Amino acid sequence: MTNNKETLNRDISKLGFAAIALNGVIGAGIFALPAVAAARSGNLSPWLFLFCAVLIMTVVLCMSRAASFFDETGGPIQYAGKAFGPFAGFQTGWLYYIGRLSAMAANIKLMVIYAGWFWTPLESGMIHNLAVVFIFAVLTLVNVAGVRNSMMVIYLLSAMKLVPILLLATVGLAYVQPELLINTGIPDFSSFGETVLVLLYAFVGFESATVLAGEARNAQRDIPRALTYTVLVITVIYFAIQLVSISVLPDLANSKTPLADAAVVVLGSTGAILLTLGAVFSIGGNCHSSMLSAPRMTYAMAYMGTMPAWFGKVNQRFRTPVNSIVFYAVVGLALALSGSFIWLAVVSTLARLLCYILSVAALPVLEKTLQPSEHEFRLPGGRLIPGIALLLCVWLSTFASMTQWATTIGFFVMGSVLFFFSRKGNVSKTN
Repeated sequence: MTNNKETLNRDISKLGFAAIALNGVIGAGIFALPAVAAARSGNLSPWLFLFCAVLIMTVVLCMSRAASFFDETGGPIQYAGKAFGPFAGFQTGWLYYIGRLSAMAANIKLMVIYAGWFWTPLESGMIHNLAVVFIFAVLTLVNVAGVRNSMMVIYLLSAMKLVPILLLATVGLAYVQPELLINTGIPDFSSFGETVLVLLYAFVGFESATVLAGEARNAQRDIPRALTYTVLVITVIYFAIQLVSISVLPDLANSKTPLADAAVVVLGSTGAILLTLGAVFSIGGNCHSSMLSAPRMTYAMAYMGTMPAWFGKVNQRFRTPVNSIVFYAVVGLALALSGSFIWLAVVSTLARLLCYILSVAALPVLEKTLQPSEHEFRLPGGRLIPGIALLLCVWLSTFASMTQWATTIGFFVMGSVLFFFSRKGNVSKTN
C-alpha cells in the first residue's frame, strides 16, 4: 500500500453525481445507434431500447446497493476487492479502466469527425490528429486543475448536450405515429442477442459516478439515488428519440446521421446544426466524465497497493491524482491516433460487462460482511435482482466474437502481470 492517505477534496453533490452519470451514459451511442436499431429491428426498435434499459437497470440497482456501503474512491474496485480479495478488485478496476480508456479514445476521434460537419479538414488527416491532441490536452489541464473546475465543465456540457436532444424529443412528439409501436412486425430472433449487445453501448457508463465516492459530500446517500434516477430519465429520452426518428424518417436504417436527419424534418433548416452541435457537446461531456472518473481507478489501486505508488501521487495545490490523469490522457491519445472507432467501442462494452459481473457477484458477500449505512439502499426481492443481472451480463457477453474475447483476455493477462510486479515491489519495500 502507498503512503498516501485519502486526500482528495469532497466537493461533489448528488446533483454532481447525476451529471457525471448522465455524461457517462449519453455520449456517441445515441447519435448513431437509432439507425442501427432500425436496420436490425424496424418499428420494434423503440421497444428494443426499452428492453435494454430494463436489462441495464438490474445492474444499476445492484451497483446502487453496493455503493451505499462505501465512501472511498474506486467503485467496482472496492466492491470486488472487499468481497473476493485484492486480485479480484484489481482486475475489476483494470477491466473497467480499459473499457473507459478505449471508449474515450473512440469517442474523441468521433467527436472531431462530427465537428468536421462545420469544417471539412477536421474529418481526417493532420488537422484531425492535431484536433484530437488539442482536446486531450484541454481535458487533462481542466481535470488536473481541481474537481470543482471539472464539475463546472460537467454541468455546462450537460446542459449543452441535453437542450438539442430534448428539443428534438419534445417538438418531435407532434410527428409521432403511435401505430408504429403496435405494427412492429415479427422480429428476427436469430440476431437478437447481438443487437442488444450493440445497443447496450448507449447505456453503459453510469458506473463512472461510483468511482468518485471519495470526493463526495455524502457518497452512501447521494450516489445510489443519482444512478437510479438518472438512468430512468435517460431511458425516457432514448425511447422518445427513437419513436420520433422512426416516425419522421422512413429510411432511418440507411441514415449515417440519424438524429441530424430527423432534426431537419422536425426543426427545419437549423435542425442539423443544432443536433450536430449537440453531438459534439454530448461526446465532449462523455469524454470529460471519463477523464474525471477513470484516473481515480488507478489512483485507488495505487492506494490499495495493487498498482505502482506513482499512480497515487496527489497534486498538492489542486488535490487531484495528477499522475493518473496524465497517464490516462497519454495512453488514450495513443489509442485514438491508432485505433478504429468500432474496435475500441466493442472492447469497451465487453470489458465493462465483465466488470459488472464481478461487481454484482460481490454484492451478497458485501451484505454479509459490511455494516449498512444509515442511508442504506435496499433492493426488493432479496437475491432476485442480482441473480437476473448476473445471468443477463453473462448471456450478453457470449455474443462477443472470439477476436473481441481474445483482445479482452490479453488485457486481463497484461493486468495480471502488472498486479504481480506491483505487489512484489510493495512486499520488498515492506521487508
